[in-house]
Amino acid sequence: MNYQKIYGITGPVSTAGPTAAENKLNDELIQELKKEGSFESEQETANRVKVLKILQDLAHEFVYRVAKKKNMSDGMARDAGGKIFTYGSYRLGVHGPGSDIDTLVVVPKHVLREDFFAVFDELLRLRPELEEIAPVPDAFVPIIKIKFSGISIDLICARLDLAQIPQSLTLSDPNLLRNLDEKDLRALNGTRVTDEILELVPKPIVFRIALRAIKLWANRRAIYANVFGFPGGVAWAMLVARICQLYPNACSAVVLNRFFKILSEWKWPQPVVLKPIEDGPLQVRVWNPKIYAQDRSHRMPVITPAYPSMCATHNITESTKKVILEELENGIQITNDIFSNKKTWSDLFNKHNFFYKYKFYLTVMASTRGSDEEHLKWSGMVESKVRLLVLKLEALAGIKLAHPYTKPFEAAFTYSNEEESREILDNYGSFKTEEQLNKYQRVTDDNKDTDGIKDKQKCYITTMYIGLDVNVEEKKEKIDIHVPCNEFFNLCRHFNEEYQNSNKYSLVIKYVKQYDLPSEVYELGESRPVKKKSKRRKQDKSAEFPKRAKGETAPGSSIAEATQA
Repeated sequence: MNYQKIYGITGPVSTAGPTAAENKLNDELIQELKKEGSFESEQETANRVKVLKILQDLAHEFVYRVAKKKNMSDGMARDAGGKIFTYGSYRLGVHGPGSDIDTLVVVPKHVLREDFFAVFDELLRLRPELEEIAPVPDAFVPIIKIKFSGISIDLICARLDLAQIPQSLTLSDPNLLRNLDEKDLRALNGTRVTDEILELVPKPIVFRIALRAIKLWANRRAIYANVFGFPGGVAWAMLVARICQLYPNACSAVVLNRFFKILSEWKWPQPVVLKPIEDGPLQVRVWNPKIYAQDRSHRMPVITPAYPSMCATHNITESTKKVILEELENGIQITNDIFSNKKTWSDLFNKHNFFYKYKFYLTVMASTRGSDEEHLKWSGMVESKVRLLVLKLEALAGIKLAHPYTKPFEAAFTYSNEEESREILDNYGSFKTEEQLNKYQRVTDDNKDTDGIKDKQKCYITTMYIGLDVNVEEKKEKIDIHVPCNEFFNLCRHFNEEYQNSNKYSLVIKYVKQYDLPSEVYELGESRPVKKKSKRRKQDKSAEFPKRAKGETAPGSSIAEATQA
């Protein structure tokens, strides 16, 4: 019997269909998802289709132009083709309003990656629909991030060893992967994995509703971000798919309850796999903890089904694993209460309490005095390295947990001179000093192109937060976070020569106590934490960090105090 018929590497736990009560809960779940804005309007869907059609035409023109540069005949250049594929949430059918489209441009062998960042980039910039563009050619998977007709799109490119890329091409054949470099293999992996997931679930509609709910839950609980050490979209999709395989006839509501129960009791690091791991035609690495020490280090492995199988959750750290398991436990309690009519689905989607949870926070502030495109590259690089700082911090004896927040905060101000830009950076990120910024003009999407702002110098700031659970029982020892922070600072500064320009690119790392977190981290209607007057002040002081001078003003120091010196 074909593995796809039994859905997964084991038989089902239960083949029972839903009861009337479960169907009722399922209908309530769908209504709650609609209320929460999980589904986009028909107009938004039509706009996405239109944009993808434009991108397909651009891909064809791109391949044609490169072919003509290489002296191909007009007919051969036209026949060379080029095709757009999607992957991720859009391809899975679980995208919502405002979500981006992950897009892959597949090109024939005469088109090089450099052409993608030259010719295709140029074609995009000529389009009136283009609102933002940020090419990142040196990323792990080279990418062009754009905003096009109001839609965020991540564009990656893969070159196949074929002379032509027809519109009928599919990517399921592993032999298409022959003679490709690592970056092309990684680029193709997204579409191949997404397509296989859809083939490996018993009922795609049940899978999609359950996945929409898990995506909403993981976002609300701030545990959805591969870059910060949490599962990303494809990992959550594979986890939901595995539960669907185990309960092939269940409705989405039941899948959700079993999702929390099974995964919180899972014997990690036993991997979650959707089908047997396959060998293939390439001399490439396939996930195998028996052979590779790196694979044995994965804490919560979720393995992609498409050859060559990889771990989609290799970024998970000891701290983020603890946070995920805690949230899965909470999920069991809430869904059990929903099934016994003590709670409703809206309780599952309550917002996280990250900015109320810890006494100390570390802020990582990347700023650029330059263009928004320059800042996008700099802040994106810093963001991609924050997980390494978490690994360094959680290795310190006095830190029980280093919990990264999954969404950076963005701000931009206009300034006239060096002194003003320094004042902005010194006062930003602290409740005590944020009022000092009121005299500066904030740059927003609405005003950035207006006459008073367009031509002024701008300072762009991206702030990321790490919550620190500090062990205060060890009263005598101070926790020195300067070494890991300095290592992180130097890693980012020396990523390339351009980022060593401290007049343009700034990186400040500072610790902030909970009551001094800036107002921007709290939503309208949320109350701020207030400083408590404690008799145990002397005892608590032991958990504080040694003080240093302001980051970037003292040579070699990357720690800035949260308060003014």
